[in-house]
Amino acid sequence: MLKIGAVMFFTTESMQPAELGQALEERGFESLWVPEHTHVPSSRRTPYPAGGPLIRPYYEIMDPFLALTAAATVTTRLRIGTGIALVTQRDPIVTAKMVSTIDQLSKGRFLFGVGNGWNQDEIENHGTDFASRHKLARERIEAMKAIWTQEEPEYHGDFVRFDRMKQWPKPYQTPHPPIIVGGAFPHAARRAIRYGDGWIPRADRLEKDGVGVLIGRFREMAAEAGRDPASLPITVFRVPEEIDRLTYCEEVGIDRVVFSLPAEGRDRLMPIIDRWAGLKHRIGG
Repeated sequence: MLKIGAVMFFTTESMQPAELGQALEERGFESLWVPEHTHVPSSRRTPYPAGGPLIRPYYEIMDPFLALTAAATVTTRLRIGTGIALVTQRDPIVTAKMVSTIDQLSKGRFLFGVGNGWNQDEIENHGTDFASRHKLARERIEAMKAIWTQEEPEYHGDFVRFDRMKQWPKPYQTPHPPIIVGGAFPHAARRAIRYGDGWIPRADRLEKDGVGVLIGRFREMAAEAGRDPASLPITVFRVPEEIDRLTYCEEVGIDRVVFSLPAEGRDRLMPIIDRWAGLKHRIGG
């Protein structure tokens, strides 16, 4: 059965996480996702990938872990996910504890969506070299896996280094929450196969080469790398509000689709959510 979730930039003016989380759970949606931007440099040297000026929610957005915790405290079934967390801008020891904590508080409902970022200005303000960010992200994820799964983990890479240590709590999920790698084909797809538990592409980018074509190529790449494609579920973000698209996603074996909500108040959002609830009912979700 196709899972359906929502993603939103929470701001002080938008519908708040607890209220939205309850509304989604009441209507049977599977998950709520929150993106991450710590800040947006005023220099704007990096063009906005969607074109035009960068929208305000990018620099007004709340911290994803705190927003998701608020949603988790008032729900019992709704899964909560970072969509995506910028690991290139996060200390791995601190982030490992945050992930374990939110996974414990939600009793295993956390989905760790990760990405390496596109905004060079923002990334470099965190002391990360833009050119080497992909290797840095891989090492940070490998280090977090060690922290989550070992009694006295240690890690010695080119960018991440620590000797034997102790950190609890360990995650509620075993061995850890799914690490779902966000980004475009083929580079992010390769990273998902190398160290992830799933892949998050965007619907609009898949459409350029054909959704079914790229999904098939991703699964072929996984098999060639010795991974079982079934162990790498696909979550497609920014899916349009069209029954034919949802039906097709289900036919090609996509695990989850996530629709975007604007950073607006309840009056604006509830009609959108209710329309999606109707689509979900039509496909049997």
